[in-house]
Amino acid sequence: MRFTTALLALIPLAFAQTNSTAGPSLQRSYISAAQAQTILASATANATASKVPQNIAIVDPSGILVAFLRMDNAFVGSIDLSQKKARSAVLFSGLFSSADLYSQVQPGAPLYGLEQSNGGLVVFGGGIPIFVGGQLIGGVGVSGGSVDQDVQVARAGVLGLGASYVAPS
Repeated sequence: MRFTTALLALIPLAFAQTNSTAGPSLQRSYISAAQAQTILASATANATASKVPQNIAIVDPSGILVAFLRMDNAFVGSIDLSQKKARSAVLFSGLFSSADLYSQVQPGAPLYGLEQSNGGLVVFGGGIPIFVGGQLIGGVGVSGGSVDQDVQVARAGVLGLGASYVAPS
């Protein structure tokens, strides 16, 4: 009983250490809610200008949803696709956009079947990583238009933040 009580007493301390903004900086950077809202606004403006209602998902570097917007009349079936595109763009350290994975998962290719992993990945365009200061902070996934339209809206969102969607070399 004492061991359980002692262990439970350590949980708040561990949580405070891993999520604190005081003291040494964390090794990983995460997208903030404010940054996610900026991306949503820029992406939505681009989608509105092209008259294509989109689903726009933003995730942190672990693939956890931070923000989501379903524009009026966007396809319901594209909700899941947008979120999986965003996850696909971050789960491999932002080295690949969702489109970059396409050729690698074809029969006979080195990563054949990869799209079946991690609860399902999407391996066509519309999911891109978000880099700020050379660090991966998250990913954005867009679905509802053509692949080219989805990519355009995702890129507009990232660029609206002043970020990059290309991994630093």
